[in-house]
Amino acid sequence: MALDGKIALVSGSGQGVGQGIAFALARAGAKLVLFGRTKSKLVTTKGTIEKRGGEALVVAGDVCNASDLERAVDAAVEKWGGIDILVNNAQQVPNGPLLDVTDEAFELGFKSGPLAILRLMKLVQPIMKERGGGVIFNLVSSAGIRWDMSGFGAYGSVKQAIRPLTSAAASEWGRDHIRVLSIAPHAKSPGLERWIEKNPEEAEAFFRTIPLGKIGECEEDIGCAVVGLCGPEFSYLTGATIPLDGGQANFD
Repeated sequence: MALDGKIALVSGSGQGVGQGIAFALARAGAKLVLFGRTKSKLVTTKGTIEKRGGEALVVAGDVCNASDLERAVDAAVEKWGGIDILVNNAQQVPNGPLLDVTDEAFELGFKSGPLAILRLMKLVQPIMKERGGGVIFNLVSSAGIRWDMSGFGAYGSVKQAIRPLTSAAASEWGRDHIRVLSIAPHAKSPGLERWIEKNPEEAEAFFRTIPLGKIGECEEDIGCAVVGLCGPEFSYLTGATIPLDGGQANFD
């Protein structure tokens, strides 16, 4: 299999896009470290992976807690000897008009997003370097480049802050054969379902702007794309933002 022998750590892998990516990586042969806040959801993901013949390890924790991140990385090293693929998916994002966004929600967005991502990238960098390289995926969003930012200013700010971290890591660690990419997915996640429920008219208008005419599937569209980007066919690609959104966004 394409990723046979590789070890992947996926944050927020108990549901949605993170779970779909974990499923796809496992199906391609990778061993998974499943990290997230809700242990029961991680256990469910692990059960599905094992039923399919894969291997997975559950580590419950909060991306806002530096010691939890260290524990997840240490567990991967202890169990399987290292990490080859890191997927920074878990994050809490501040939503709503600027006047409604509290300081606490805004700070939590940065703590669970850019800060947690920076911490995890720094933890895995020496491990990947010693193993001869690796691939890091940071999840971002087209919410930061919307034509109308009303209601998305805080959310977009947090997500846009991740992209320079991706570019810097790609530049600084390229000689270590570590590739770093941002991916911006649209997929049938619980978060998207909540947004559709709260904003049905906006959601309908938004979906009409997707050229491929559909919302992606977490495993088949997003997860399988991540698997492909891990392969040697993309070994010369790093530092970029990859829109996995049916052609809707323009990051140029």
